[in-house]
Amino acid sequence: MIHALKPVIRALPLAAVLTLAAAPAFAEADPAFGEWLTEDGLAKVAVAPCPQDPSLACGAVTWLKDPVGHPTRDVNNPDRALRGRPLVGVQVVRDMKLQAPGRWAGGKVYDAETGKTYDGKLRAVSRNRLQVQGCVLMICQSQAWTRAND
Repeated sequence: MIHALKPVIRALPLAAVLTLAAAPAFAEADPAFGEWLTEDGLAKVAVAPCPQDPSLACGAVTWLKDPVGHPTRDVNNPDRALRGRPLVGVQVVRDMKLQAPGRWAGGKVYDAETGKTYDGKLRAVSRNRLQVQGCVLMICQSQAWTRAND
């Protein structure tokens, strides 16, 4: 009987490793994660775990509509050395800390149109709507982003 169990016992550690490795694939992503179309429809931002710290949320520009009169480079950045960089790839949401599913705060939101960075919050209002808030002192402004369709 014990001889018959040896292959099963040897396979158990491998099965445990495979189950643990597959667990993140089955875990439900946070409702704030995904690709979002900004309120003005001029850009898409992908919100996901930050590359440097997956416990935080970040968001980078993935697409620009590029209409006439809107820059495609970070021309308003307060750092002159960064003004020539393309806006696609610029991190506009960074270091948000999870408050509850779909709610993130304590990070920063960068507004490329003004070159200013604000204290930020994200809140998934629904599956297809994300409220993005930027604040300076007690003055806050919000935008409603909609989930981008592929």
